[in-house]
This record gives sequence, C-alpha cells and structure tokens, in this order.
Amino acid sequence: MMRRITIVAFLAVFNLLTLQSINAAIKLPAIVSSNMVLQRNTTIELWGWAEPKEKVTINASWLNEPIIIHADKGGNWRVEVKTTNSKAAQTITINEITLENVLFGEVWLCSGQSNMQQPIKGYNGQPTFGTNLATANSNNSNLRLFSVDRVGSKTPLDDIEKFTGWQQASPKSVLDFSAIAYFFGQQLQEILDCPVGMIHTSWGGSSVQAWLSKEAISEHQNINLNDVDITKNTNHIPTALYNAMISPLVSYKIKGALWYQGESNRKEPEVYKKLFPAMVKDWRAKWGIGDFPFYYAQIAPYLYGDNDVFQTVDNSSFIRETQLQCLDLIPNSGIAITMDIGDDLCIHPPKKKEVADRLLFNALHQTYGYETIDYAAPIFESLEVKENGIVLKFENAETGLYAYDDLAGFEIAGDDKVFYPAKAEIVERKNVFVISDKVKNPVAVRYAWRNWVVGTLFDTNLLPASSFRTDTWDDATQAD
Repeated sequence: MMRRITIVAFLAVFNLLTLQSINAAIKLPAIVSSNMVLQRNTTIELWGWAEPKEKVTINASWLNEPIIIHADKGGNWRVEVKTTNSKAAQTITINEITLENVLFGEVWLCSGQSNMQQPIKGYNGQPTFGTNLATANSNNSNLRLFSVDRVGSKTPLDDIEKFTGWQQASPKSVLDFSAIAYFFGQQLQEILDCPVGMIHTSWGGSSVQAWLSKEAISEHQNINLNDVDITKNTNHIPTALYNAMISPLVSYKIKGALWYQGESNRKEPEVYKKLFPAMVKDWRAKWGIGDFPFYYAQIAPYLYGDNDVFQTVDNSSFIRETQLQCLDLIPNSGIAITMDIGDDLCIHPPKKKEVADRLLFNALHQTYGYETIDYAAPIFESLEVKENGIVLKFENAETGLYAYDDLAGFEIAGDDKVFYPAKAEIVERKNVFVISDKVKNPVAVRYAWRNWVVGTLFDTNLLPASSFRTDTWDDATQAD
C-alpha cells in the first residue's frame, strides 16, 4: 500500500513539474498580454521565447487555422499575423498560454519627460485641470492603457523590466496614467468609434540624448558607458532610456507617436535641432514600418528664474524656435503650440487637455483624413516694410487671425539690432502690422521672445502662434 501511494505521489509531482515546464517553456514579452490592443487591419508581429527548436502553436480566434512555427536554436520565435477591423474581443492561445479580451484598434506610443509623464491626478501641489470629471467619466472598455516604468540600461533590453500591464480605462487605472495620453486616447476612441491602445513610456527631466539608440547617437557624439553608474542621473545618460524603455517595444506595431520633451535641452537648441530629428528617424528605422506619424508639443512658456535674458540660450524662445523648425526636418510630423497655456511659476502647466486636443487635431487631420479639422497654428511667413512699420504675413491663416484683446509681446528693431516694444494690430483680418515711434526704419520683428509670456495671437480656431523672430541675429539687444 505504501509503495502504491509513493508511486501515485511521484506521478502527481512528475505531472505537475511537466506541466510547469511546458508553461515555463513559452515566455511572452510584457507588452503582449491579455487586454492588449493590436493595431487593426494590418500585419502585426507576435514574438517571444521558448526552448531551442521548440514547437510553438498559435491559435487565434479570428484565424481559420493555427499557426505552427519553431523557436530558433537560441529559443527566439517570431511570427507575422494579420489583424482585421473587427470590434469583437479576441482570444489568442500560444501553446499553454491564453490571452483574453484582446482588441483590434489604433495604437499610439507616448513619450517624453515630465509634462508627458504628468498623470491625471497631477503632481503634489501641481494639478491637472479637469481631473475629477475626467476620472468620473473614464470607464471605457474600448480604451486600454499600458505604462512602462522608469528604468535605464547600458544595452538594449529584449523585454520591459518594470511596467503596469494592459488595463481598461477606469476611475482607478487612469489616475496614475499620463494625462495627455489619456485625453488623446479617450477622444480618439470616441471619434473613431473603435478600440484605442495608449502606451506610455516617459521619464521626467530626461534629455533627448537618453532616448536615442547607440547607433543613432554615435553619429553625433562618442558613447562609452563602461564605467557609468546607470543608477545615477539615468534620465540624462545617452541611450539609457532607449535601451530599457523603447527597444523592448519596437516589435509591437503602432499607428503613431506623441512626444512632449525639450525643457532639459533648452540651453542647447542647435544640438537639439540635430538630435531630435535623429531620434525620430532612429525610432522609425527600429520599428520598420515607415515614417509613422510623429506629433509633438512645443515647450510652454515658463519663467526659468529670469525673464530679462534676450539673446542668450537662457531664453527658451530659442528652443521653441528650434522645435518649430523641426517640422521641416521631420517628415509626417506635427506640432502643438502651447504659448497660451504655460504657467510662470510651474514648469508643469495644468492645462494638459488643451495639449492633448492640439495633438489630436494633428492626428485627425493628417492621419485619419478629417480634412475640415484645423490643426496648424499660424507661422510667420514673410514681412513687408510699410509706413514706418512692418506688415507680417502668416502661413496657416486661411480663415484669418484673431486676438481676444489687444496684441502684446511684439518688438521691432532697425539696422542697429536694438529691439523696442511695439504696437501691433491685426489688419485685413489676416496680417499683423507692427510699429514703434522709436524705430523709424524698421527691419525686424520679434514676438513673445521671452521665457515667460502669454501668447496673444491666434487663428480663428484658437490655435496660438509660436514665439518667432524675423531675423537671424546673434547679437541683438533690447532697449533699456
């Protein structure tokens, strides 16, 4: 009798260990799980790890036949799968692993620094406006959220180390999720009437250098992290955030990306002008799905401790100028101007929905074909000297320019490159006339050329004009 019990126990343990080994043999990346959103009506990839040469059988509820592949000698496996436009929840079984409640929809990646990271609930003492209503109305089974936690690495990782897995939007799940990503996704889901997945991966205070791969940044600077402590100032270590927070995602197909970053690079506009477009090109090459849409927010006005700086890089107008110029350097891109929604004493402006709205307008018009949605803010185009003043003309002012009250923030200069405060007014509803009795022969104008300023110039859909200058002087001054 004792022998029989021993044999039965042995067989039970053997079966349990065998089942565990089967389950342990297949491993999926963190981003591939139940509740995920897969990009709809396209070819996506499923991938993971197994025992070398192991047979991997994939049964998907929308496919008529299973997909059978084998892991390579290193235990890696990868397969392409076509998705559909179905709005029904799907199931995927990969050997013994079952993924449930999978949806097809639109997938967007959101990254940057603290203004993208800022959650619905805000930071301590720094609110996100509209939190209560947004949270109360957040239950949405067709909006799914995934967050990558802040981790750095010296080398590219195959998988995400820390994360909050795919969740349905709810009053509990949205509180700690990126406010901009949530507001964008929530509205996109309602407008398109299809599932939406938002992947958030950002780190407050991070520099653009941290988000480039070694291959990309090595074209601009030498990188050697052998003796670098990856746990200190991680968000400023070149390649560290790309390696841990982007590289593990590049096999997961996305529709496009949103970006809000630049404060940490504000004193190096010329460097940023090279590295930011290089980063976008790098990410697109790594994803391998072409020039996917890339929409980004311009940094908002903020005091930065001194509003008297004018011609030095301490003036954040220079980095805003660079970000605007990057529109021409990054194909299939768009910008959200934030000149009217900054905060003089808080680098984290509370009006995050307005930023999300402007990013959304870009996506709706340029990506989803909503041609009647205005997405492009007025941009200085040309000037004409007239009647001792200057007439400014603008692109993207098809329906005219607008100001709530009087225009402010304009300055004008002659050949001496000294800028004086100027009077400005909208003329013919589409141009701006700038004049000062201090400048008899004007040649140049600057607008909102300060760290902290409140924008006053808009188009008729209330998209604000960026700070700008009509000159390229590096030795201009202000009148006393």
